Amino acid sequence: MSKTGSGRRDRYDGGNVERAKEGSSRPVTMATVGRLAGVSQVTVSRALSDPSKVSPATFEKIRNAIEMTGFVPNAIAGALASRRSRLIGALVPSITNIVYSSMIQAFSEGIAGHGYQILLSETGFDPKEEERAIVTLLSRRPDAMLLTGIHHMLEARRMLMAAGIPVVELWDMTETPIDLCVGFSHVETGRAVAEFVLEAGYKNAATVSAGDERALRRKDAFVKEIGRRAGIDVTQINFVGGASLARGREALRILVDEQNFRGGAIFCSSDLLAHGVLIEANVRGLRVPDEIAVIGFGDQDFAAHVVPPLTTVRVDRTELGLTAAKAILARFDGEPPAGRVKDLGFQIIARQSA
Repeated sequence: MSKTGSGRRDRYDGGNVERAKEGSSRPVTMATVGRLAGVSQVTVSRALSDPSKVSPATFEKIRNAIEMTGFVPNAIAGALASRRSRLIGALVPSITNIVYSSMIQAFSEGIAGHGYQILLSETGFDPKEEERAIVTLLSRRPDAMLLTGIHHMLEARRMLMAAGIPVVELWDMTETPIDLCVGFSHVETGRAVAEFVLEAGYKNAATVSAGDERALRRKDAFVKEIGRRAGIDVTQINFVGGASLARGREALRILVDEQNFRGGAIFCSSDLLAHGVLIEANVRGLRVPDEIAVIGFGDQDFAAHVVPPLTTVRVDRTELGLTAAKAILARFDGEPPAGRVKDLGFQIIARQSA
């Protein structure tokens, strides 16, 4: 191989590997792989789409050429030809919230080994942001979509139904899913917690909720059931944004100092808010559950280890993710669904905080 006066490198014909100009990078093409393997570009394409279409010896030559060059097949072009991208789009409100991240982790484990990758998008709690994410993901031609919740913009529903791919709505329940639904009833959760509070003998109640639409539905069902069964006017503290320890502490400050709340149960939309309430109660010297009782939602890992251990609502997030994965894989295999709606339910975990 010789150098030219301009500083370029000539082609090295001995291995049929094209060298890029110094200081630049030339992408390796399928034609390059074919020349190195001693076959046509068409044969390389055929081997990549279906190895059984070429002889084992030819496939081995192509595989060796790919390893030598670092060639990466064009997945989008392959998707256009095979109608399979091997991608699954997944939309969650927050990637840092353990409730959602644990479901996605279980979902990922459920599809592991089946040749699919997840395209994950964080949408917040804005349906318009979710719609924008759906447009972007659908442009990548995913083989399926995983959504959090059941409430979507009308145009988003239309696009998903027109895409003709499996769609699983997770973490909620509806009788009219886009395709498949795996979750539990947030309304029934609120009612069940109200029944728990009343059966425990509490004569006063309050709620502390973040701005999540599903959290507000649980709260509304709790308030309605308490009022219907006991005539109690529930004090409500609603935050526009997400949950935090600071907001839990602030909520109890408002309840005690401004609302004169005593001797009742506080239903929080998350364990994080409930933990904040417990911290503020401890700072103020309030005895839990004697002076106030605290109930969370989610049964996060810390719930059993705070002081006092937190009474909360458990939803099997791992089972939700795995069930969603099984539903999508069954769709890929052409199996008819056992049911479009799968209700995995919930469980109230009674500990020392209520």
